[in-house]
Amino acid sequence: MLYLIRHAHAVTAAEDPARPLSRSGRKQVKVLGRYLRRLGIEQPEAIWHSSLVRSAETAERLKRHWDLAVPLTLMVGLEPDDDLWRVVRRLRDLDQTVALVGHEPHLSALASRLLAGRAAPVCFIFEKSAVLALEGGPTRWRVRWHLSPEVIA
Repeated sequence: MLYLIRHAHAVTAAEDPARPLSRSGRKQVKVLGRYLRRLGIEQPEAIWHSSLVRSAETAERLKRHWDLAVPLTLMVGLEPDDDLWRVVRRLRDLDQTVALVGHEPHLSALASRLLAGRAAPVCFIFEKSAVLALEGGPTRWRVRWHLSPEVIA
C-alpha cells in the first residue's frame, strides 16, 4: 500500500520564508490523522517527506495524530519540481506500506505516472491534506481510495 499525501496548508512566503504550517494547516493534519486512525486502515510502516518545512511538519503531525510509531524519513526527490523518476525508481523496490508526504505539481505527476504510465495529463490534482491510497506495485498500481479534506472537515 502506498499513501500519497499533500502537505497541509502553509503560511505564505511573505509571512515566513520557511513556510511552516498555518494554524488551519495544523488543524487539517489533526483532523486527517484522527480520521485515518478511526478508519482502522492499514497503517504505514514509514513516512517519507520532502525537505521543505511544510512537508516535514505535516509528516510529524500526521504521525502523532494517526498514533503511529514509525520512522519519519527525509526523501530526496519529493519537492514540487523534482524529477519524479527518482521516486518511481525507489518505489520499484518498495516492500512495505509507506505514506509519502509531498507537494504539487509533483504528486499529481507521480500519481499519474504510477497509474497511467505517464506523468501528463494528470489523473489527480491533490488539494492540501488530500490522500490517495494506491495498492499493487511495484510497476502496476491501482487506486484503492481517495480522500479530500472537505469530506472529513
